[in-house]
Amino acid sequence: MFDRIFGLLSHDIGIDLGTANTLVYVKGKGIIINEPSVVAINQKTKQILAIGEEARRMVGKTPAHIIAIRPLVDGVISDFEVTEQMLRYFIDKVHRTRFSLLPRPRVVIGIPYGVTEVERRAVEEAATNAGAREVYLIEEPLAAAIGARLPVQEATGNMVVDIGGGTTEVAVISLGGIVASRSLRIAGDEMDQDIINFARDQFNLLLGERTAEEIKIAAGSALPLKDKIEVPMRGRDLVTGLPKEVLISDEDLRTALNKSTKQIVEAVKTTIEETPPELVADIMEKGIVLTGGGSLLKGLDRLLSSATMTKVHLADDPLTCVARGAGVVLEDIDALREVLLPTEFIK
Repeated sequence: MFDRIFGLLSHDIGIDLGTANTLVYVKGKGIIINEPSVVAINQKTKQILAIGEEARRMVGKTPAHIIAIRPLVDGVISDFEVTEQMLRYFIDKVHRTRFSLLPRPRVVIGIPYGVTEVERRAVEEAATNAGAREVYLIEEPLAAAIGARLPVQEATGNMVVDIGGGTTEVAVISLGGIVASRSLRIAGDEMDQDIINFARDQFNLLLGERTAEEIKIAAGSALPLKDKIEVPMRGRDLVTGLPKEVLISDEDLRTALNKSTKQIVEAVKTTIEETPPELVADIMEKGIVLTGGGSLLKGLDRLLSSATMTKVHLADDPLTCVARGAGVVLEDIDALREVLLPTEFIK
């Protein structure tokens, strides 16, 4: 009875704890928070100055004693205490109320497929310490598939490619479980680094991470485009140390991104090779679904379709699929309990 009352009073939440962005789904309300997974810290006092969007605006623009860091690397916790503070900030933001005795929420969190037991436990502990009453974990490919409205509990093959900030998760799902999968630590962040390396090697130009990401969004592509795009790259000349601007085309960026896109394509092909033939037949009929922010790279769907000889669809609002999937599970946790991972922090 108390659990029912708690459930009615608390704002249960689903979290896509991403390397680049954290999205928070609130039961009955939908996604209400979408902020960068960035924390600004004063190294002199060890005090946290800003979290989320405010901290992201500080990246690369702070004095030496203030650092803006991402507490998650490749989808897993690299700084436990900072991650805990970040989760507490998002949970408190949802639960901000004049009633201080409001019950703590139940939390469903999406984590990368194939993380270790230690990494999984770190997420559970961070969420519990941040104020969660119960913690449930779901693998990101499953959450993304649920968020894309694929029939994951049916005896049919569903293939999802979730390209986030830190990881690319490729999975074939049937009967609520993952049948074949690949998890690559190559995704949006690696593509940004490819552009930084290209600018340094070809033009002796040092770019910042945010600049590289903006260039990727504006002109990055996996296949030739109908209309040529040119964008300016602005950074510091490594020879003179002075500001420098170079005009770069979509063709140059394809060259820069080629290594990462090829590895994603290979991961998808390898996963299909390991999939039982009956499920491959289902995938050929229904196609592969792309989710995650990295899937928005121009022409990536066509490249994957050409490489796999299979239809490839971009999910509706691919950036929010994992958070929406966690939310769907949260709305009916008893019916979807089989898709969750076993956890220790459930009362």
